[in-house]
Amino acid sequence: MAAGNEDRFTGFSQNASAFLRNLAANNNKAWFEAHRQEYEEHLLEPLKTLVSDLSGFMLSIDPDFMTIPAVDRTISRIYRDTRFSKDKSPYKTTVWITFKRPVRNWQDSPCYFLELGTDSYRFGMGFYSAAKDTMDRLREIVDKRPAEFLKVVSFFAKQDVFVLEGEKYKKILKGTLPADLQEWYQRKNLYLVCNREIDETLYGRRLVDDLISGFGIVAPLYHYLWKLKAGK
Repeated sequence: MAAGNEDRFTGFSQNASAFLRNLAANNNKAWFEAHRQEYEEHLLEPLKTLVSDLSGFMLSIDPDFMTIPAVDRTISRIYRDTRFSKDKSPYKTTVWITFKRPVRNWQDSPCYFLELGTDSYRFGMGFYSAAKDTMDRLREIVDKRPAEFLKVVSFFAKQDVFVLEGEKYKKILKGTLPADLQEWYQRKNLYLVCNREIDETLYGRRLVDDLISGFGIVAPLYHYLWKLKAGK
């Protein structure tokens, strides 16, 4: 459900990134608990409103998206899982929202995201951490139906919002491929992302417009990747 007019997203406060920078410098329970209200006011509540504002459009892309504006649903937890990490800092210094289907292994499924850090933010679509089998299936489809794949990603060369990222294999997997396919074929992971330094867009309603426009651009690839996951 979209937010009412009184709850519409109007931008993050300039204190949002400042809070994350201060948290990075004071990453301990005592400091966070003393500043919890700042976290909720400058980050958590705006993230909830942003999710609500975007939910109608996102459901038009995929009716199966989870759009509940809550932590552990569409909004990241501020607490880090330190059980298997050498870094025992208890709090994350980036926050994010994701629009994804409620599947068990969502990291290996395509999803949309917006991430805000101390000095930058980014948004896009792709895999958080694609499994090798998933990327191998993508390469198989590219091998069998290269024209189909190029048609799906034809939007990419016509836009200047997103770049293609994701770790690559160092060894060329198939040297006979043309350059426009090679950039996709070599990936261990794959996502399209718009990287920005903190700017005025973050502090106003224009962020919603930019996200809707950008997320719409990459929708053909999102649907293609879900067909890939479904084995079609």
